[in-house]
Amino acid sequence: MSFVTSLRAPLVASLIATLAVPAFADIEIHDAYARSATKVAKTGAAFFHIMNTGEADRLVGVSSDAAPRVELHTHKDMGDGVMKMMHVEEGFSIPADGMHALERGGDHVMFMGLPKGFEDGETVSITLHFEKAGDVAVDIPVDNERADDMAHGDKKHGHGEMDHGDKDHSNH
Repeated sequence: MSFVTSLRAPLVASLIATLAVPAFADIEIHDAYARSATKVAKTGAAFFHIMNTGEADRLVGVSSDAAPRVELHTHKDMGDGVMKMMHVEEGFSIPADGMHALERGGDHVMFMGLPKGFEDGETVSITLHFEKAGDVAVDIPVDNERADDMAHGDKKHGHGEMDHGDKDHSNH
């Protein structure tokens, strides 16, 4: 066996191992937290930053045992300072070597039909479903006291001005 042939097998094995690394290794979740408005709230939400160090991808869904219904949501400006919350069926684009923020008042994960509100110190487990990266499991700490870090500007975000599409989404 020649020197080149003896190097070929380990090189091929190394290349195969490198290609076999799951794509989700390129997706990282940062600064995650979940919250609900009260201990008896039937809704909750999760917020985080999706960092993508790989090729462009799309977050197409989310699942969790925490609530019977879990969806990707966003807010749409309806004019006159009124924001409407809505399900985003097509999901969210995650740019190559970029980031997409899920933040209060914007894109987020929505939990509906909670048996009880989230309590500080708990952890909410979710699975994010990406087109290319596949499924990414995330354990998110509950922090109901976290300050709203988004700039509201002149927009109204109280429950009275928010159209959520169904009842009791008072956690925003």
